[in-house]
Amino acid sequence: MSALTAEPVNFAPFFTGREVRRVEDAGLMDKVYQLRHQVYCVECHYLDVDDYPDGRERDDCDVHSSHFVALNLQGEMAGYVRLVHPDAIQTFPFQTHCVQLLEGVSLPPADKSAEISRLMVSSRYRRRRGDKVSGVTVNEEHLSDHERRVSSPQILLCMYRQMYQYSLQHDIRYWYAAMERYLANALAGMNFGFQQIGPYTDYYGPVAPFLGDLRQLEDGLSNSAPALLEWLQSPG
Repeated sequence: MSALTAEPVNFAPFFTGREVRRVEDAGLMDKVYQLRHQVYCVECHYLDVDDYPDGRERDDCDVHSSHFVALNLQGEMAGYVRLVHPDAIQTFPFQTHCVQLLEGVSLPPADKSAEISRLMVSSRYRRRRGDKVSGVTVNEEHLSDHERRVSSPQILLCMYRQMYQYSLQHDIRYWYAAMERYLANALAGMNFGFQQIGPYTDYYGPVAPFLGDLRQLEDGLSNSAPALLEWLQSPG
């Protein structure tokens, strides 16, 4: 049984910071661009830092995306993720890099779908220097008491809850995500059932496209982790 399957009465929110919410003002969005630059350009070198002289990473998908952040008690950004909606020709970012699908895969309606993108946790909240940008690792480690940091998978899960509730409100049923194997395995361990739909390719590292059906997620959690489903569906 998963560690997340405690009885509902004992189930508490994971992230103990200030809040996790959708970005709706320009000032906070500017901080998002700065965090993305720090992680994608400076730390991971996925993008050329010289292409972003103002220290802010932006792209064409931002205008048709919904953006979400996790803030700590000081209002500083602990994590970020966006849901990219289909573009004018009803396609998603992963389709420009992961062009081949596995045999038998058919894609759901674009207007019922969104792609999880730019998922990241600030380096201040990752457990070890070698942790991935999402902060998820297979083996747990204790953080030093004086740092008083929340666990990065807790931030990850809280951002997923915010995206889930947004998706319910906007009739989004399917999530795409281009993920490395470690993140797909970590999400499977948290009862998030994404199915691989294409082979691994080089897209900010070795990743494969995955597809999640929120109705299947709900059905699975109702049996395997009802407390987690109750928490996902409860107000933030």
